[in-house]
Amino acid sequence: MSQKPDLLVVTPWYSAAMAELEDHFTVHKLWQAEDKAALLASIAGTCAAIAGSSVCGADIMDALPKVKVIAHHGVGYDGVDVAAATARGIKVSNTPDVLSDEVADLAVGLLIATCRRIPQADRYVREGRWEREGDMAFTTRVHGRKAGILGLGRIGIEIARRLEAFKMDIAYHTRSARDVPYTYYDDLVAMARDVDFLIAIVPGGAATRHLVNREVLDALGPTGVFVNVARGSVADQDALIEALRDGRLGAAGLDVFDGEPNVPQALKDMTETVVVQPHQASATHETRLAMGRLVMENALAGLAGKPLITPVN
Repeated sequence: MSQKPDLLVVTPWYSAAMAELEDHFTVHKLWQAEDKAALLASIAGTCAAIAGSSVCGADIMDALPKVKVIAHHGVGYDGVDVAAATARGIKVSNTPDVLSDEVADLAVGLLIATCRRIPQADRYVREGRWEREGDMAFTTRVHGRKAGILGLGRIGIEIARRLEAFKMDIAYHTRSARDVPYTYYDDLVAMARDVDFLIAIVPGGAATRHLVNREVLDALGPTGVFVNVARGSVADQDALIEALRDGRLGAAGLDVFDGEPNVPQALKDMTETVVVQPHQASATHETRLAMGRLVMENALAGLAGKPLITPVN
């Protein structure tokens, strides 16, 4: 029986998917290594593939000169130095499509939870306030409103399709217009000014850092709702906190944060206007298994000299 190829996994993921990966590779888990440099040195001459959902820079690639493929676990691959990989002849893949529906579901769920104040209502009942104080204050309608989507890729389209079922007027902002039945804005501030809800679903990285800034948040306004299922870096987090604190923005539903898992205490304390999630938009058993399998299939294809299933470069 031939020896299984060495594969470095940078970060942990769903255990069932990891178990399947170990059927095909000798897996080396970087996050568990007490001496990471020693682990890299021990597999430098044999490691042919890297997998993970976090940072993979030129330093790791240089430490593992035999690597042929980096199979990224996730859609956004801003943590992978693709230019460095390309320069070294390393193929890079990600995991699109298999998580689009899951992320879209949570985006809409966050919007509903934020507008209808579902977590606050849950606490209202549990704390006995319904009995003591009577009916809870009214909330904000979701259906029939106007939503702006920042980014209209695979996930953005799925979000839009779901919002159609809520009888919404849908707008979007991207670098260029698409052939879709939604209103295109080439100016994000103008779109924010015209919509009730702004949902961010663009890739992370330098090009989109702080795209949602103070001007955008002020345009969205004191009754506006911002939902972020993209990357924490897409929003200027300090400006977001200030806008919420000052009442210049109505509410926010956040699955991602700049510097996560560290979340500013100010956001944690805003229990009446902010709904938070621990970056779990794709975190279901079914989707994480599908993502892990796609990582494995991309790695196997790359090592076999075949085209990657979902290539990045």
